[in-house]
Amino acid sequence: MHIGLIGGIGPAATEFYYRGLVGNHAVDSAGLELTIVHADMNVLLSNMTADARDKQAKVFCHHVEQLARAGAVTAAVTSIAGHFCFRELEAISPLPLVSALKTLGAEIERRGLRRVGLLGSKVAIESRLYGSVTGVEIVLPNDDEMNSVSEEYFAMAKTQCATEAQRKLFFTVGAGLCSEQHAEVVILAGTDMFLAFAGAKPGFEVVDCAEVHIQALAELASKNVSRLRD
Repeated sequence: MHIGLIGGIGPAATEFYYRGLVGNHAVDSAGLELTIVHADMNVLLSNMTADARDKQAKVFCHHVEQLARAGAVTAAVTSIAGHFCFRELEAISPLPLVSALKTLGAEIERRGLRRVGLLGSKVAIESRLYGSVTGVEIVLPNDDEMNSVSEEYFAMAKTQCATEAQRKLFFTVGAGLCSEQHAEVVILAGTDMFLAFAGAKPGFEVVDCAEVHIQALAELASKNVSRLRD
């Protein structure tokens, strides 16, 4: 299956998706069809701040049209923040979309989780992942922590690397969600969070939205390759 990705928001997350799909598809790498288009992070942040969902959906729709012209048959947005307008995009998209939040919901159900914490952008945390994940209790950082995490998250996404101070902040807030608010796991509700968490031992269990999304996309591609070879 020819997968289309809307990337660039941020570039490090886009690379994470690319490496993840290639890694999951290593055995059948010759059959992997993948196209990536670049979306502007500053445009997304501006529209997200203004809650201009229809406007950003049209921006994303243009990118989906580019992917369709390149031969993609399904598309995904490589940004949890970008899912703030997912419903609006889905309504006008020329291709079916694979939602990171829908795949996350399936993973939460598979694990039988009942209480989870969130780390990511303020809009994703405050909206409880845009109200798209149900059947589980969601606990949040306090307002000051939420603002700090969101600010440092976007700073990290722009620089494409995590500082020790940023890592310490995320780990401290995440630990508090578990020890004080009794979250079973912390959801990394930002696709650039891997910059701080990959290979680290934060002291609590995490579920990375990006990794779950990548796995779902990889499974789609692999199933298609198997059918083509039969």
